[in-house]
Amino acid sequence: MTGDGSYERDRAYITTRITADGRDGYPVEPGRYRLVIARACPWANRSAIVRRLMGLEGVLPMGIAGPLHDERSWCFHLDPGGRDPVLGIEWLREAYEAREPGYPKGITVPAIVDVPTGRVVTNDFERITLDLGGEWTAHQRDGAPELYPERWRDEIDDVAGKVYRDVNNGVYQCGFAGSQAAYDRAYRRLWERLDWLEERLARRRYLVGDTLTEADVRLFPTLVRFDAVYHGHFKCNRHKLSELPALWAYARDLFQTSGFGDTIDFAQIKAHYYVVHHDINPTGIVPRGPDVRAWLAPHHREQLGGRPFGDGTPPGPPPPAERVPPLGPESDTDLDAPGPRRRRSAT
Repeated sequence: MTGDGSYERDRAYITTRITADGRDGYPVEPGRYRLVIARACPWANRSAIVRRLMGLEGVLPMGIAGPLHDERSWCFHLDPGGRDPVLGIEWLREAYEAREPGYPKGITVPAIVDVPTGRVVTNDFERITLDLGGEWTAHQRDGAPELYPERWRDEIDDVAGKVYRDVNNGVYQCGFAGSQAAYDRAYRRLWERLDWLEERLARRRYLVGDTLTEADVRLFPTLVRFDAVYHGHFKCNRHKLSELPALWAYARDLFQTSGFGDTIDFAQIKAHYYVVHHDINPTGIVPRGPDVRAWLAPHHREQLGGRPFGDGTPPGPPPPAERVPPLGPESDTDLDAPGPRRRRSAT
């Protein structure tokens, strides 16, 4: 928090990379690493999507932290015995401290852990998705799409940068604002950018070019959480997403695309925000709505043209152990599951 009440995200990430040539000491190797995400976290959601689109499930196993945590970090309270079955740890902090005892920065997801040593390699969420697309090519499925094509990179970076500043992070700047003035500024920037996106997407199916790119991967996790969480909980309430024709149809189009909606667990999303953010929602009451079955309504975006996967193909279904619950009339949450609770999280 800055002196004027503005929320400022800590972006001091571990920037070590896993690359094909291993130049940082961590070469791409099937089965060596474990991607740790949380279904609740939008930043981790990006990695889960790209891993699915690239077909890396068989070479980069995934651990899933539960939605509830406290100051000790994300934990594995949904796993048997409350421990990740591969890493054998209860708290994600243990993997960070294996790399640096007394690790002083944020314990965030996504994180990629080197299984033999139990050490976090990286938690740089922007670089992780780019490297899953660019450094793991030898192990990607046939038909994997190109999400960061050279010819579109400048535009992707420009659009994604605006989306990050005003939308991805903008909803947090609204929700965690410490003054009315800071909230008002963040709210204005958020809606100016959403209006810009509404206009842009009214005439094109995807954000850049005519196929899915990194820009779409980065916007989707915020949109899919908007009505369930950000509209009310974070006071981003000028309109619901479902009241914005182009953005709502675009978001449904992505949700119904293999690799996107099949990574979303609305129950875990709502449990995290409404229970963990105790200073915003001190009762810990989790709302029953909205009715998430609306995400399956026809979107008609195919009329705008475009080819979701370019010259590639859709990914197959997720592994059985990674399947999310089907959409029901209410995105219910089992709040009786054991897990810690915390007053504030920056995720």
